[in-house]
Amino acid sequence: MNISDVARRAGLPVKTIRYYEEIGLVRPARGANGYRAFDERDLHKLAFIGRARALGFSVEDCRALLRLYEDTGRASAEVRQLTRDHLAEIDRKLAELQQMRATLARLVDACAGDARPDCPILDDLRDHAFQARSDVE
Repeated sequence: MNISDVARRAGLPVKTIRYYEEIGLVRPARGANGYRAFDERDLHKLAFIGRARALGFSVEDCRALLRLYEDTGRASAEVRQLTRDHLAEIDRKLAELQQMRATLARLVDACAGDARPDCPILDDLRDHAFQARSDVE
């Protein structure tokens, strides 16, 4: 299979597949003409990586998951722990997003949004910018 065929079947852009090859996640054979020759195993790896990336796993997590997937003697506890760690990171990011949302909602509610120049949103951004600078000093 050539790269465009495997890209279509795996649901990944060609550029992404080239990147995954560059960093060693997949290693397709090369034909006598120098072109990549992907087989079914490469296709399954790429689909696996695509699904893991869609779930937010990092490239390094994907590397670890592939290693575990290919290790038939693996303990599922390692896979579970890697996934639990990823889930905890998602929960942390969600908490940050909820805090950002609450702050923005409070600022929107505080702003009259009329023709006057005073704006609590801009005041907050300014005040926190000065506070951040003084925290560094």
